[in-house]
Amino acid sequence: MTRLDDHAAGRWFKRVLWIGVAGNFALALPTLIAPGRMLALSGFPAAAPLLWPQFAGLLLVLLSVFYMPAGIDLDRYRSIAWLAVGARLAGVVFFIGFQPAAYRLLGYFDFVFFVPEAILLIAAIRASAAAAAGLPAEASR
Repeated sequence: MTRLDDHAAGRWFKRVLWIGVAGNFALALPTLIAPGRMLALSGFPAAAPLLWPQFAGLLLVLLSVFYMPAGIDLDRYRSIAWLAVGARLAGVVFFIGFQPAAYRLLGYFDFVFFVPEAILLIAAIRASAAAAAGLPAEASR
């Protein structure tokens, strides 16, 4: 089978994944350093104690670190790529489906990455399988 990142969809998946990691860091690191200020800037309700938003920031950093292997070697860490897509979906469901409206923006943030990541990962896998079978890329649709 050919490598997933030999195909445009695989390369684009990795790019979107890395942009998502950068976006997560852009939200999480300031929340670790100044949680009260970040809550005020984002318009989220105040939290007490501030330990909880800081802890959420820490967990987001750790989650993002676990996405990174798929961004480096998509074939070797294909399962991690699927877990990254699943984690984005879980964020969408959690924040849009089960939290007050004030927090839906976080679900929309995950949705922006979930949709292209899911589409691109599926497209990369299909293109790789088609190439391995000797079929043209269009046959994998």
